[in-house]
Amino acid sequence: MYDLLIQHVDVLQIANGAPTILPRHDLAITDRRISAIAPAISPGLAREVIDGEGHLAIPGLINSHAHTAMSLFRGVAEDVPIEEWFNRFIWPLETNLTPEDVYWGTLLGLAEMIEAGVTCVADHYFATDAIAQAVQESGMRALLAWTLFSGADEDTQLNSARRFTEQWHGTAGDRIRVWMGPHSPYTCTPSFLSRIARTARELGVGIHIHLAETAGQVSQSIATYGRSPVMVAYDAGLFAGPALAAHVAHVSPEDIAVLATHGVAVAVTPKTEMKLGIGVAPVTTMRAAGVTVALGSDGAASNNTYDVLESARLLALLEKLRTGDARVMPIGTVLELATVAGAQALHWEGIGVLQPGARADLALIQYATAHTQPVHDPAAALLYSSQPADVRTVIVDGRVLMRDRVLLTIDKPRVLREVVARIERLTQYQLDKRIAVYPEARTDA
Repeated sequence: MYDLLIQHVDVLQIANGAPTILPRHDLAITDRRISAIAPAISPGLAREVIDGEGHLAIPGLINSHAHTAMSLFRGVAEDVPIEEWFNRFIWPLETNLTPEDVYWGTLLGLAEMIEAGVTCVADHYFATDAIAQAVQESGMRALLAWTLFSGADEDTQLNSARRFTEQWHGTAGDRIRVWMGPHSPYTCTPSFLSRIARTARELGVGIHIHLAETAGQVSQSIATYGRSPVMVAYDAGLFAGPALAAHVAHVSPEDIAVLATHGVAVAVTPKTEMKLGIGVAPVTTMRAAGVTVALGSDGAASNNTYDVLESARLLALLEKLRTGDARVMPIGTVLELATVAGAQALHWEGIGVLQPGARADLALIQYATAHTQPVHDPAAALLYSSQPADVRTVIVDGRVLMRDRVLLTIDKPRVLREVVARIERLTQYQLDKRIAVYPEARTDA
């Protein structure tokens, strides 16, 4: 007996950057995995049946870099440069957060992701126990990293991250995994980065870090250490195991070669990088060198949404404009970055694909909308025409998290009430308190 059968649905499969559509197929799920995809499967063999007529089944989208709880600060810092964004707004405001705030902010962000077809997120933040609890309740899949900064409390931070990793890694039926999360080479000293790298190796987990976001960070790193941020991370041993680097907007050919040689994946977040005016990673160049590139949203305080398909289309358009070649970043390649490459970047086998034996993480996207019809090419309609509201049903690990746009695991009305009740307190500015200091701060910051 199958646990769940989706009938008469078009199935999107992506292999080697090429999208394939299996028209009007049936997809069966058993024991949290896809057990069969065929032109016809008897509904009598399934405990539950979903009619997929008029829908496209896609692999669950993978958000490879996010700060989910930053949904609480959506829109508080607009049209300001990155140093002001950090020092005048975000890092002072984040001192107001309690673990309970982080819990509700994470649930808000997870609800938005589910509604946009995202089934897995690589989250980088603090109060991570609260995040893990939210993920566990939501039914989402997540790779969590406890953000670490240099300072007087480095020992306490590292011990907390170790305890969190030991407690949560592989839990929730392996829906939750944990890596170490040094913030960046500009907020962590090389010695602290080395300690984090050793801890990650001892625990058998990877590293999730911000790298080379701005040209100023690169210049400062070279002035301070004689090395680029990528090379500082390499020297500290961060690339000895699985590693995921966010942004990587400013890299030299030497940096790219090191990333490729050591299998470091890059998560690009084009909307944040464009919005803050800091530059976007040379994706085409990195991919040509053998670097795995995946897509992320970053936090809603800089992106404003957790819509991975929006990030995908922005990246495609940006690369076409940057290279002056409309053939660059074709549809299949961009969709691959949001699915298959995301799974590779997170070292998470069995997700990002729709095929027998894979984890049953998928979304059903409706066709019958004015903004997608007529559908000459389902993959093109998905990337360039679809909207989050077109996502009707989302399944993670074989469990239906949203059906016909109704969230089944998150009480969204309560989440919204809880968030609204916190906003006045959370937006009280105390400029003398910051969780960290951005090194490019202007003199009036």
